[in-house]
Parts: sequence; C-alpha cells; structure tokens
Amino acid sequence: MELKPQDIYVALKLVVIKNEPWPMQKIGESLGLSASRVHDSIHRLIKANLIRKDKGYRPVVANLKEFLVYGIRFVFVPEIGEPSRGMPTGSFAPPLNAEFVESKDQAYVWPDAEGEVRGISFSPLHKSAPVAARNDQQMYELLAMVDAIRGGRARERNMAIEQLSKRLSSQ
Repeated sequence: MELKPQDIYVALKLVVIKNEPWPMQKIGESLGLSASRVHDSIHRLIKANLIRKDKGYRPVVANLKEFLVYGIRFVFVPEIGEPSRGMPTGSFAPPLNAEFVESKDQAYVWPDAEGEVRGISFSPLHKSAPVAARNDQQMYELLAMVDAIRGGRARERNMAIEQLSKRLSSQ
C-alpha cells in the first residue's frame, strides 16, 4: 500500500469537517474528486492509521500530525516551476501571510487560470486544490500550511507547524 497525495488532501478535509457525517459523494464534490477516489483514499488512510472509522471517518490526530510535521516534505516533494498565474500558497497565503512581512520574493502559487496572482508555480497535493480552496477557506488554509511545510524555509515551516498543530489539537 502506498499513500497518494490525494489521500492527504482527503484527510485534511476530514479535519475541516470535524466529526460531522459527510457522504463520500459530498466530500468528493467539495474537493473536486469522484466518490470512488475518496473511497479509495479513505481505505489507504485507514491502513496507514491516519484516520479511523468511528461513526463516520475521523482523523487519528497524533498520527496525522506526526506525518505532516516529519514526513510529508520527504514523501510529497513539491515541484517548483516557472512563473505562472495562480492562487497563492505556503507563506504567501492565509493564515501565514499575516505572520510574514511582504517579501521581495515572488509568491508561490498553484497554477490556476482563475488565479489573480503572478508567482512561481508550486505543485499542489492535488490538481484540484484551487477549486477546493475557493469552496472552503479552512481547507485553503490547511493546504497552504502543508505547502509551507513541504516547500518553505525553516522559519516558514516552523510557523506552519505551530499553526497546524493548533488546528489539529482542536479536533
């Protein structure tokens, strides 16, 4: 069994919806995934002990946090590309952008035709991340924090880890 980036994408959505029962179809629609892809991700996440089935599907917070903090940047290495129009991510997106003064560096962006920011392309966990982010501000913030861990500098990673830990501990 091998985790896929979309699995982490699904796990983060489960963090956002907390303990509310959501059908896989609804999760898929909010993420831009089919219900069958969500179903497959759920099964991989259960095998990896990152979520559990308990009146719905719930994150195993300690395990998910450990994976996000210590493993994700080595398993799902981002591709940093060419200048592109897109949606800001990492320390250039909320909530981290409030913590850092404006930089002379170009923003990391998920390439997106509807994006309003010009920056350096940064591969998201899943190609539909901009859609999910536009649909759900909390999901956008979690994805941006994970991207700061995946591809940010030490200070950005540390701030993202701190913010992410607060969000996960409220589960």
